[in-house]
Order: sequence, then structure tokens, then C-alpha cells
Amino acid sequence: MKKNIRRPFRWFYCSLTAVLLLCLLAIPAANAAKKKTRRAARPKVEDKRIYLVHADVLHFDQFRNPDAQILNGKVQFRHKGATLHCDSAYFYEASNSFEAFGHVKMFQGDTLSLFSDYAFYDGNEEMAMARYNVQLRNRGTTLYTDSLNFDRIYDNAYFFEGGKMVDGKTTLISDWGEYNTKTKLAVFNYNVKMRNKDMYLTTDTLYYDTHVSMAEIVGPTDITSGKSHIYSERGYYDTKNDRARLLERSVLTNQGKTLIGDSVWHDEKEGISKAYYNVIYTDTVNKNRLTCNYGEYYDQTGYAMCTDSAVAVDFSQRDTLFVHADTFKIFTYNIETDSVYRKMHAYNKVRAYRFDIQAVCDSLVYNSKDSCMTMYRDPIVWNNRQQLVGDEIQVFMRDSVVDHAHVIDNAFSIEQLRDLKNFNQVSSKEMFAYFTNGEIHEAQAKDNVLIVYYPEDESDSSLIGLNYTETSELRMYMENRKMKKIWMPKAEGTLYPMSQIPPDKKYLPGYAWYDYVRPLSKHDIFVWRSKREDSVISQ
Repeated sequence: MKKNIRRPFRWFYCSLTAVLLLCLLAIPAANAAKKKTRRAARPKVEDKRIYLVHADVLHFDQFRNPDAQILNGKVQFRHKGATLHCDSAYFYEASNSFEAFGHVKMFQGDTLSLFSDYAFYDGNEEMAMARYNVQLRNRGTTLYTDSLNFDRIYDNAYFFEGGKMVDGKTTLISDWGEYNTKTKLAVFNYNVKMRNKDMYLTTDTLYYDTHVSMAEIVGPTDITSGKSHIYSERGYYDTKNDRARLLERSVLTNQGKTLIGDSVWHDEKEGISKAYYNVIYTDTVNKNRLTCNYGEYYDQTGYAMCTDSAVAVDFSQRDTLFVHADTFKIFTYNIETDSVYRKMHAYNKVRAYRFDIQAVCDSLVYNSKDSCMTMYRDPIVWNNRQQLVGDEIQVFMRDSVVDHAHVIDNAFSIEQLRDLKNFNQVSSKEMFAYFTNGEIHEAQAKDNVLIVYYPEDESDSSLIGLNYTETSELRMYMENRKMKKIWMPKAEGTLYPMSQIPPDKKYLPGYAWYDYVRPLSKHDIFVWRSKREDSVISQ
């Protein structure tokens, strides 16, 4: 019985001993965990001290500079990841700063270095003030100046007595500026000049991103590149690719040609210019202008295009000519030779207005080689009270003045008389008109010529009657816009008194008076009006 009674106590004793041992083992682990937690909770103190790594000679001069350690020979400091070397230095350990003299070199990482003849470094503010022959190098960018302050906390470098930055093939000069070595962004102020190959930029303020070689224009700026000149007050210039994106009515000028738009895109390498919204392209040499909401021009080929409210303006003559079409395209041929010439295509709903002449057609082509303007598909031309139609109308210019015109197939000329009720008419296969000083002096009609003409009484200008004539050719000679002489070969004609005019003789076959289609002003060219079927009088 005794033996059996001891066993439970022995088991309890062993169990209690095991628990005590476990508790004793847990005490050191708990203390270690508490210490670790305490260490983690304790804030880490940043080490801002400047360390002197090496100097050949160290001494003190109580009389000349009692607060400094005077260092000479291969001096080296270390501070927060940066090292500085110089020939000699004053080390102010109490204020955590130093002055460095001779061949000063500071290195931060493997990408940033600063060189100068003298520098003062404040370890508390992490500010380096370098003077004389200063060079700040950051990868492929180098900044040259005589006075530079470098703030290591914000990675900002400031120069204020003139500086030059070299970024690849781009050089920037200004009186004052700053450069952030982390973001690669630079700001230049006062007398800013930038040069890149053949490009030269001048302004008063410029932002420049060395990471992508992009200059941002933020004020009045002039850019010269080859034969091109750009004026802009806001925009961007990619110096690596010679591309400009200009805003706020920037102006691009090239050999008498000017391009203005709300925004202009220009690629100097490819010779491509594009303009958007309220675009004005002016050729002061040839005295013409294109306006639209989108336009583009290619220097190498001489190709130009404009669309969206496009208008061609010719101011080479006394009166200005305005031509509207959906799209204008200009093609240049033999551009690199002395025999260069151009063709301008205007198509879809062409309408033209000048004080003395108006026209409409579906499409138009002007060829500078022979100074010929050709109108296609339902062309109509008006001059004062005269209307001219045909399948195709050609107008030839000489010295920017009309020389002669040719109406091809189904030619029809109509003159509205002063009473506004009767019309002189000539129809034929083709017609010619010849001009002197812009005034018509001779007109010809050939093949199947039909004539309706109202002769006037010379005394009171009243109408005598209607003269209906059929012939193979007609020639009319004009003077001061009045008929002086008529010539025709064998002809058949009848003169009808005004009271006895047969209804079928009053209008020639195909007669139509399109006064409602006629442009009435330079603003009316934008309003397209189609022909009405009831405007043609059936015979």
C-alpha cells in the first residue's frame, strides 16, 4: 500500500519540476525579446558628422584660425555617402563643416561629381558652396560655372553668376539657373542661349529636361534653325530629334513663307511642319495666303495641304481673290532645279470671290509652269452682269494678271441687261477671251455658234429688238467694256421687234441663270448652294 501511495506523489513531483525548468528557460528568451522590442522602438539617430578619412599633415594655429584643424596633403572627408578630396582644408569639427582648397573633388555615388578650386561644406545643412572653375557632372550632363551652391538634401544645384550646361550636343548658357540632379530638370533665367547643331535659341526663361533632352518654352523665344525661324511664347523643343511643338499662336518663318497656328509641330530633320486651328500660311514672295484649321508642309518635297475651313487668298493684284474648298493640296516639281514649278489642287465645293469676278466649280487646279488655272465639273464664272459656263474653263495668267481664258465644250455666255429681264446670249462648242491689263479686249466663239443679242438705240439706249443668229464663228472686239466691233463668217439671222419676239427664240437651248449660286462676298464663299432644277429653262 505504501508503495502505491508514493507513485502519484512521485508523478506530481516530476511534473512540477518539469514546469519549473520550462519557466526558467523562458525567462532569458523573454528578456531577449523585450530588449529586441526596446531596440526596435528606440528611434535611430542619424549620423550627420563629417569624418576626416585622411590627411598627410594635421596641425593647429591658435593665432590665425583657432577653431580649425589645418589639414594638408591628400585630404579626404566622408559624409553621408559622399567623399571629398582636396589639397588642403580647414576642418571645423565643432560646427561640422570645412573649407577645401585646391583640386577640390566631391563624389556622390558613381554618377555625380563636383569639381572646383575652392569649396565650403556645411554638414548640418548638407550644402556645398563651390567657387572658381566649377564643374558639376551628372552622367552625360556637365554644368560649368564659377559660383555654384549644391543642396544635397534636395539634390538642387544653383548658379548665379553665369553658367553653361553641356548635354550631349546641346549647350545652354544663362546668367542664373538651377539643376536638379535627381529629376534631371534645369531652369535657366536671364539671357538664355541654347545651341544644338544648326539650331540657335534665345529667350529669358527656359526649362530643360536633360533626361529626354527636352526644352520647355515659357516666354518670348526666338529659334533659328537653318533657313527657318520660330517665334514662340510657349512650347517644347526636342533637341535630340530636332522637333518642336509650339503653342499659343507661334510663328514659323522660312524664306518669305510664314506659318502661324494655335499649335505648330515642326520636325527639322524631316523638314515637316504641321499646324492646328486658326492656321495662317503666308507667302510674301508670291503674295498669297492659305488659312485653315489644319495644315502641313514638307520642305524636302514642297508638298503642302490644308483643310477644314480652308481658304486660298491671292493679293498679288489690285483686288484680293478669296477661294474656298474642302481641301487644298500643293505639289512641287523639280524642287532642286531652276525649272521648279508647282500645282495647286482645290477640290470639293470650290467657291471664289473677288470684287470684280466670282466663280464656283467642283474642283480646280493651278499650274505655275504655264500659269494656268483650270476649273472642272460645272464651272461657272461671273463678271459684273455676265455669266460664263462650260464643261471646263481654263484661265491663263501673266504677271499675276489674267491674260486669256478658254472655255472647253458646251460653252455658254450670258449677259444680263440693265432692265434685268432680258439677256444677251452666246453658245458654242468652245470660247476664248483675251485681256489687256486685266480688261477683256477680244472674245471668240467657235463651232455651232448660236447668238441672242438685243441691239440698243444709241440715242436713248432703249432695246430695238432681238437678233437671233446662227454661225460657225464669232469674234467680238471690246473697248472700255463695250462692244466696238463684231466679225463672223457667213451667218443666218433674224431681227425680231421687241413686241414680236417668239418665245422659243428668247432663250438659247441650255440657258440657265445661276445668280442664286453666285458668291456675294468673301464670307459667302463658305456657304455652298447647289443648282436648282427649275433654273434651267426647257426649250
